[in-house]
Amino acid sequence: MANVYWKQEKKKGLSQEELANSINTKAPVIGRYERDEMKPSIEAAAKIADMLEVSLDWLVGNTDAELNKKNIKRLLDIEKLPEHDQLNIFYTLDNLIKAAKISMM
Repeated sequence: MANVYWKQEKKKGLSQEELANSINTKAPVIGRYERDEMKPSIEAAAKIADMLEVSLDWLVGNTDAELNKKNIKRLLDIEKLPEHDQLNIFYTLDNLIKAAKISMM
C-alpha cells in the first residue's frame, strides 16, 4: 500500500500537504502512510480514497482493479435499473469488450 498514495498523489497532481489538508492531518502523517510506518484509520482511509478518486478496496490492496469514481458511479447507476435493462447493458458491454480484445490481437 505504501506506493499507492504516492502514485495517486502524482497522478492527481496533489502534494502531501494538499492530501493531508483534505483529511485534516499533516503532511508528515501522509509520508508515514506512504512508507508503511503507520496505517490510517478507516475514516482517514475513506477520505483519502475519496480525495484520490479511487475505491477503498483498491487503496488498501484488496483488489488490483483501480476503479475510479466515474466508473463506480456508472456501475451504481446500472445497479439501479430494472434487471432486464441491466442484462441488456451487460450483454452489450460484454460483446464490446470481447470485440476490443480481439482487435488488440
